[in-house]
Amino acid sequence: MDQHADLLIRNALLVATCDDAGREIAGGWVAVTNGLVSAVGGPADPPPSATRTLDAGGCLVTPGLINTHHHIYQNLTRSYRPVVNGTLFEWLTGLYPLWSRLDEEASYLSAWVGLAELALGGCTTTTDHLYVAPKGGGDLWSAEITAAREVGMRFHPTRGSMSVSRKDGGLPPDEVVQDEDEILADCERLVKKHHDPSWGAMVRVAIAPCSPFSVSPDLMKRAAELAERLDVRLHTHLAEDPDEDTYCMERFGRRPIEQFEEVGWLSSRSWVAHCIYPSPPEIDRLGAAGVGVAHCPSSNMLIGGGGFAPVREFREAGVPVGLGCDGSASTDSASLWLEARTALLLGRQRRGPTGMTAREVLDMATRGGAACLGRQGELGELTVGAVGDLVVWPLTGIAFAGALTDPVEAWLRCGPSAARHTVVAGSILVEDGVLAAANQEDILARHARAAAHIQGL
Repeated sequence: MDQHADLLIRNALLVATCDDAGREIAGGWVAVTNGLVSAVGGPADPPPSATRTLDAGGCLVTPGLINTHHHIYQNLTRSYRPVVNGTLFEWLTGLYPLWSRLDEEASYLSAWVGLAELALGGCTTTTDHLYVAPKGGGDLWSAEITAAREVGMRFHPTRGSMSVSRKDGGLPPDEVVQDEDEILADCERLVKKHHDPSWGAMVRVAIAPCSPFSVSPDLMKRAAELAERLDVRLHTHLAEDPDEDTYCMERFGRRPIEQFEEVGWLSSRSWVAHCIYPSPPEIDRLGAAGVGVAHCPSSNMLIGGGGFAPVREFREAGVPVGLGCDGSASTDSASLWLEARTALLLGRQRRGPTGMTAREVLDMATRGGAACLGRQGELGELTVGAVGDLVVWPLTGIAFAGALTDPVEAWLRCGPSAARHTVVAGSILVEDGVLAAANQEDILARHARAAAHIQGL
């Protein structure tokens, strides 16, 4: 091989390609050129020369992890004491007044911090569901995109929204809801301004009315029609809490997933967060339609009403399942590795020692996430032509002593683990555990001031 690569990751203990065959290469290497994987090989395959080489000795190399559900702005209210032990509805109603103080500066700062935190934990692509729109707050979504470009993350912001306030029978106060025509016009503006449909795109925008209890059925229907016209994806919360069942039955006379279908969202264009409480027939309907699910295990256990998302049943029914950190004010940390480990533990809690394996979880964190975002074959695998997003995970030191037989299982069963190197589109975002982006101390100081303002401190 005589081709020259931009970046070569070499000498890995194991490369888990996450390709269609689940190929794993002991002693493997990965080359990245022009932002895409240009070659993958093993010890018998001579690697190309490269402008930059990273040694992965003693490490597992995987595709970059994909976060399919998040509310990054909520890191401004992490572990907010008055609501830490509340139900989902109590938690939301307690925090909405604080979030009404969000503005462009706070949105930018929270995004910068949240994206950096994700990168340090081996995440290379993340969505974000920003659904509060305080009056006079400015363009919160473009502020996030600016932060993503500075940090270097691949970013799928969703233009979230709420239109049914407390006075109309919903949960949010008037200060954070918007008129539905205004919401849809701004969705179209953001898609036209930022959405990149091309292969290897760094920014894609989705449309994301918040939930059945914060938007009207008409907005859901119109959002689905707009997404079809603009050819973008749809995202929302669904079947997250028993209170949601009660609300939907009383308000619409249907269960949440029945209402989801009624408003035209039961399609492969949609992916939903949580989905803890579907019935077996509803699981089959979601699978037949190709609706994706963002499994958020930490959030589900902390404020999700005590339910267990039927992850294995989803996958068996053909539902694409990815992983999600959810909001930083509910799980309080943004580590997709932690969510992956928790998904392993929760799957075994539900169904015993064969209920979940590390390789199933890795598949959800990579290929499953790519399917939720409509980017199968492009993200979530180390194959020629896929994006050059990968993570080098150290499997050495005290925490991994004795873990000699299975690097993939060791990755989740030992630890905790953080990325040694995180690479996005061939650029090194984290090197030797250190974030490459500059001005971290200044950003953290400004973030602290913004958080104090929002919390009224």
